Amino acid sequence: MTTTSPPGLDLTALYGYFDTNVPGCRGRLSATLLHGGRSNLTYRVTDGHTDWVVRRPPLGGLTPSAHDVGREYRVMSALQGSGVAVPGTIAHCADETVLGAPFTVVSWVEGRVLRTREDTLGLTSHELRRCADGLVTQLARLHSVSHRDAGLGGLGRPEGYLQRQISRWRAQWDLVATRPLPALLRLHRGLEAAVPVESDATVVHGDYRVDNTILDPADLGRVRAIVDWELATVGDPLADLGTFLAYRDPAVDALLDGPAATEPRFPAPAELAERYAMVSGRDVALLPFYLALAYFKIAVIAEGVYARHLQGVTIGEGFAGAGESVPALVGAGLASLGRRGAVL
Repeated sequence: MTTTSPPGLDLTALYGYFDTNVPGCRGRLSATLLHGGRSNLTYRVTDGHTDWVVRRPPLGGLTPSAHDVGREYRVMSALQGSGVAVPGTIAHCADETVLGAPFTVVSWVEGRVLRTREDTLGLTSHELRRCADGLVTQLARLHSVSHRDAGLGGLGRPEGYLQRQISRWRAQWDLVATRPLPALLRLHRGLEAAVPVESDATVVHGDYRVDNTILDPADLGRVRAIVDWELATVGDPLADLGTFLAYRDPAVDALLDGPAATEPRFPAPAELAERYAMVSGRDVALLPFYLALAYFKIAVIAEGVYARHLQGVTIGEGFAGAGESVPALVGAGLASLGRRGAVL
């Protein structure tokens, strides 16, 4: 921890806010930047007695509907006590005069995060299977929560969700694209031609993957917290499953700046899909479409990360590879569309 303000976080201004709005704050703050630009900026903040997590949008390259810390705070607050593992919510500051952007404060959750293959060194195949089962179980649990009972009935518009996702991510591409990519436009047209009727309407995380979870070090099958809810909404749950499985693909390695933690010893996508179908009771026959949609979305996210890198507004290293991942992700999406109508 450092008492020097990290980029994007004025510790003096933050302390002024904490002193009034965060119960239990006992003195001056220090902070460490945890993530620096692929998503919202995330900091571990402490007063020497208690630790918190502060989240704020990136310093530049923002796109509509992305990086919404207010949305993720609302969703995590609604899911408290639901059986879905989320951090405790403490404060949401919409006043941009404090830090120059809205920000949120949630509880620090101690645990293990598997980001790259290096983080899985020493783990047994049994432990990795336990991890996969826990992740699938948590996803199914999220999709079993009634969004209306949780107070999230107005979060999104379930009707037409898939078509809006296709249109929204195509619009995002126009905002962040750093080069022409005809294959992405073909994938967009293919998705529009193949869009099915929504399978259901539930709370969806929007970016569900192993490194967006905090695991119990003593039992990797127990998820202590799901984090990074900025893309959450009410929509088709199979879109979440498609995203989870797409992040199992080696094509995302360049985006993650190293081989993903879902290494070859992790259960294969087909096995994960079968497990989800069994736990949730949902029909996954149209999964190739949802996979293609996930690849499309992740490709646009990767291009946005790369665009912020070119603009010089990312913090840290490892962002150049995001641009290299985009063509491979698009190719994987086109291949998945080619399997449309077939079960994985």
